Amino acid sequence: MAAVSLRSCRRGLSHFLTNAGLTALSSNRMEGDRRHKSTVQYASRPDLPKLAYRKVKGKSPGVVFLPGFASNMNGQKAEALEEFCRSLGHSYLRFDYTGHGASEGVLAEGTIGTWKKDVLFVLDELTEGPQILVGSSIGGWLMLLAAIARPEKTAALVGIATAADHFVTSFNSLPLETRKEFEEKGEWTVPSKHSEGGVFKISLNFLREAENHCVLHSPIPVTCPVRLIHGLKDEDVPWHISMQVGERILSQDVDIILRRHGQHRMSDKDDIKLMVYTIDDLIDKLTTLV
Repeated sequence: MAAVSLRSCRRGLSHFLTNAGLTALSSNRMEGDRRHKSTVQYASRPDLPKLAYRKVKGKSPGVVFLPGFASNMNGQKAEALEEFCRSLGHSYLRFDYTGHGASEGVLAEGTIGTWKKDVLFVLDELTEGPQILVGSSIGGWLMLLAAIARPEKTAALVGIATAADHFVTSFNSLPLETRKEFEEKGEWTVPSKHSEGGVFKISLNFLREAENHCVLHSPIPVTCPVRLIHGLKDEDVPWHISMQVGERILSQDVDIILRRHGQHRMSDKDDIKLMVYTIDDLIDKLTTLV
């Protein structure tokens, strides 16, 4: 936790850490807190699947949470962030990509490009003013793509186990014979303890499309403040990817925070506290600059 230096612990944050935040991490939430939970809404788009989202109105800068691959907006980090933003009076939005959670569409038909369009739609149509984008895993890759495409809507970035280019680099690092086997089958079978069946099946078409969105092969044209949090015990996305992002990003305000015992999901109580402290510090920095 010492990696993040805070100038102050504001009343709302202090309340969150001692009350609402602990409630958000508990599996047995009080009924009163459920009543204050944002309701699911649906955004219609011409000729595209509806997107499910939850929104809290409040001050700027707002916070937008981008979940990981095959995840959704109801995870512990996403819910804890809602409680945190509510406690400080800042706007907050979480949503499900096409084919994820409560949104329409089929997961297997989605691509990085599909989900990038989802993020840009959310920023353009469902938020006002610059936002702090908080991306978990693949959400960290998507937040970088969104920041490049919408710099005027991006106040700061917080990556949690950022998986920039991850599917592509992981596949390309396989032995040649193994890659050829998967190419003949037309899909790549990836073991995962986060999948109900124990594996994710990634089509070769998905990988080829994802290559168009890789960001680590050249300088990343993002100049806003960036914070990258990664666990050294992450077995899904190596922590050195966050280091690569930090090296390539053009911003002069970049911090990389490595958690010695952190795993991929970074959803332990102390992990979430660090995430909240980091975002609170960014809000403090951004509002002070204004």
